[in-house]
Formats: sequence, structure tokens, C-alpha cells
Amino acid sequence: MMTVREQTEWIEEQTLSPYASLARNSRGRENVEEPCSLRTCYQRDRDRIIHCKSFRRLKHKTQVFLAPEGDHYRTRLTHTLEVAQIARTVARALRLNEDLAEAVSLGHDLGHTPFGHAGERALGEICPYGFLHSQQSVRVVERLEKNGKGLNLTWEVRDGILRHTRGTEAETPEGRIVRLADRIAYINHDIDDAQRAGVLNEGEIPAEAIELLGDRRSERINTLVRSLVENSGQGHLKMGPEIRRVFDMLHDFMYEYVYRNPFAKQEEKKVPDLVERLYRYFMRHPRRMPEEMQKIAREEDTDRAVCDYIAGMTDHYAIEIFEDVFVPKAWRN
Repeated sequence: MMTVREQTEWIEEQTLSPYASLARNSRGRENVEEPCSLRTCYQRDRDRIIHCKSFRRLKHKTQVFLAPEGDHYRTRLTHTLEVAQIARTVARALRLNEDLAEAVSLGHDLGHTPFGHAGERALGEICPYGFLHSQQSVRVVERLEKNGKGLNLTWEVRDGILRHTRGTEAETPEGRIVRLADRIAYINHDIDDAQRAGVLNEGEIPAEAIELLGDRRSERINTLVRSLVENSGQGHLKMGPEIRRVFDMLHDFMYEYVYRNPFAKQEEKKVPDLVERLYRYFMRHPRRMPEEMQKIAREEDTDRAVCDYIAGMTDHYAIEIFEDVFVPKAWRN
């Protein structure tokens, strides 16, 4: 009798594209484990990510607007869920491995800093190792989670996480889907949040983008996903040339009018000083960090531990620690 996992792997072989990354053919984990009787290796990775502490902390990390107080603004967690949904839709339509695409999506931002890309830039400037959230996300799943044991994910998931944003593309088509799904998600939901915040008016969106992609977020996402599915094949991913041109134009527009908007980003000017002062403080006082960070300082070095500690903070926690360390408190007898 085949186990449930073996049946699922057999179904994958019978139904998925020849270009799909079959769970049975995974390069495996760094530490060999007994296979699960119910779940494929990629399903198991997805579950490990969902249940880890770094995933839960994403709900209190900035997506675009710093520590937003409105209930409907995106956070790093809701962004991650939107990426996963888009990636799953594309993978299913192309008969690629939906479980692998989902696992990469859910893990792609685990290493993101508080305060979004402002925090990432600040850590990159002060940490001697430099800092990229994609690399930190891999470090989270390999080194930091489970009290330093890591999640022991498959090679394919770690590769997709590492290469989801820039440089060389992922080895698997599912990993490459996540890179595009990430961009489709954030461009469209950031338009929505920018309009809610009063930073962007509907009339400011380029007319050509509205004409070709649609005037509502759901329409634009549907147009982009449909173009990606209709023009991809044999493991290669691409949109139709006109759709891709307008999509890139919309991306450039968002950088000019939202991501670099001085009104929207005025609070971000405070981030580099906050991050640097926290960094310098914990470099001088490493014993003020949690025990697991002190262990990293002993086993690797203090710079590495301080960078890991700050990168793992939520927006609110970073502000709370800063106030505790640097803001004088009223005397209480």
C-alpha cells in the first residue's frame, strides 16, 4: 500500500507539466529526515513556515507606510498572503508545483526588517556584512528559527527565497513565479494603500495603464496573471510584450509618486538614526539582547547577532526598545 504522500507524488508525476519541480525529485534537505507519510516535502516546508515565529511577526512589519494605524493597510504578512495566492494561481494554471510556489511565497519575506525597505537600507549601511532581506530570509530558515536549529527546508524552497527579488533567477520555474507574483502583488496593493492614505489620486495613475490593465486592482491583477499564463511555456515565464511594457511603466510610476514621495516617506527619515543608535547600543551591551542572540554573538560574532536581533524586530517592538533605552522615564518612588 502506498502512503498518502506517495499517492500525491504519483499524482504529481501523472498530471503536472514535464517542467514542474516534482516533490519526489527534490534535492532534499541539509539534514536528512524521515519522509512524512501524509505530506510531500514541499507541503511540509509550507507548514513549517506558517507555524514559525518569524512568520507571525510579519503582521507587525511595515509594507509601505510606517507602522500604519488604519486596519486596512497592508502589512508584510498580508502582502505575503497575496503573493502566495497569485503564485498558486499561476502555478496551477501552468501545471507547475503549486505547493513549492506556495512555500517559497510564504517564506520570501521572513527576514525583512522593521520599517520596510528603510530599515533594510539602514542595516545595510551599518552592518559590516551588508544586508539584503532575501539573504536574511534564508538565514532565518537555516539558522535562526527553532532556537538556532533552523527549519531544515528543502533546497528548492531556500533557492526560491534567496532569489525572489534581484540578481540571478531561481533554478525552478516555481521560484521564478514567486519573483513575478511578488511584483504583481506589491505594485497593485500599494496603489490601493496609497489612495487610502491620500498620497495618490485615481486620476494620477497613467491612463495607458488603466486602459490596458484595468481601472480596479482586481482587474489589473487578473490582466497581468492572464497575460503571464497565456505567454509562458516550457518552463519559461513571460507576459505579452505590451502588457509587460505597461507593467514596467506602472512600476516606475509607483517609485516616483509613492515609494519616493516625500509626504508618504517623511517618517522614514527617522529610521536610519533609530536603527544606528540601537545597533551601536547593543554592540556595546550585547548582554541586553535575548539569550539566543547572545549565543550567536558567542558562536559567530557580535555584529552578526545585533544585525539578526534588529532585523527580527517588528516596527512597534523596535520603537519600544528604543524608548526604553534612550528616552528618560519619570521618577517613581
